[in-house]
Amino acid sequence: MKPKTARESEVVMTHLVLPQDTNPAGNLHGGVILKHIDIAGGVVAKRHCRTNAVTVSIDRMAFQQPAYVGELLIFKASLNHVGRTSMEIGVRVEAEDLMTGEVRHTNSAYLTFVSLDENGRPAPVPPLETTDETSRRRYKEAEMRRTVRQQERARENASA
Repeated sequence: MKPKTARESEVVMTHLVLPQDTNPAGNLHGGVILKHIDIAGGVVAKRHCRTNAVTVSIDRMAFQQPAYVGELLIFKASLNHVGRTSMEIGVRVEAEDLMTGEVRHTNSAYLTFVSLDENGRPAPVPPLETTDETSRRRYKEAEMRRTVRQQERARENASA
């Protein structure tokens, strides 16, 4: 399989926050953000492997600042790491005040997706070619998160 760069699959998506996306105070529901993060991550995964890809986990979700009705959410998703059949994708969420142009970082998440073949079984994914310092740093950081996830899974299985 020919290696691919993260740039080949990255995506930027947007969503205008409407009243039905918010609570009575006008704050965006976390579930709406999670839905769009999952969609953006899924697009990156599918672009990389060109097969069906499913969400396995959301490793970390940080709600740093609220987003409000009338703001434009910007979802920036890119591939950080690939295993044999899995991919870690990082998604950064920003909210833009369309009246002032102010943009602020509201959320970040790491998701793991698995590539599936036509029978629904895990399928190999192309290797990730790290071509610059940023992609190499993200790859190393993702490897550390992967190790932690594996250790946590082992502890959970041992206590079950």
